[in-house]
Amino acid sequence: MIERRAFDSLGGADHGWLKAKHHFSFAGYNDSGRMGWGALRVWNDDTIAAQTGFPPHPHADMEIITYVREGAITHRDSLGNQGRTEAGDVQVMSAGSGITHSEYNLEAGNTRIFQIWIIPDARGGAPSWGAKPFPAGERSGRFIALASGFQEDSDALPLRTNARVLGATLKAGESARYTMEKDRYAYLVPAKGSVEINGVHLDARDGAAIRDETVLEVKALEDAELVLVDSAR
Repeated sequence: MIERRAFDSLGGADHGWLKAKHHFSFAGYNDSGRMGWGALRVWNDDTIAAQTGFPPHPHADMEIITYVREGAITHRDSLGNQGRTEAGDVQVMSAGSGITHSEYNLEAGNTRIFQIWIIPDARGGAPSWGAKPFPAGERSGRFIALASGFQEDSDALPLRTNARVLGATLKAGESARYTMEKDRYAYLVPAKGSVEINGVHLDARDGAAIRDETVLEVKALEDAELVLVDSAR
């Protein structure tokens, strides 16, 4: 089963400095049919104006993954961590028992991100933060794990949940395959470009809610950049 969720059908808000689209219920957008997908709870498509951002605010008991699509995001938190994550790179914050952080676009132009929240397997634990570059060439023509709760994904940023966040870049006409285990939930969004996934057409920034599929065959109709979350119930 693959359900296309067109970008224009998503919830959202325009705060001036922040233009947000929500794949799932978030803040003022409430849809009882879109409360999450497996352990995936939030997928926000955010455009943040230059020299603005999210002031310090708290989180707890959530795995928060930021995938930077354009520009850069600068993170600071109550643990003393500070870092600038650029387009194509990923940061992960395990909120654990509690952490306060800020995220600002200190660049000259807009920054565009996907912010993804995944429910952890257990509550509490010491909070943590990390970031890592993932050059596009490393994921050319294939999915690679960017963040993962599986030990075998040793090159990925660690998650405290039975889930993976994967990325791929495809040239027009190229295909990539991903095998799903039984009873898993997947959610795929093309950050750029249009694709077909098992014959279902997706334009850039559309979502695809996927379950009961053994193999995902993704074909790029034009140059594409893909983000995929694979999680348990």
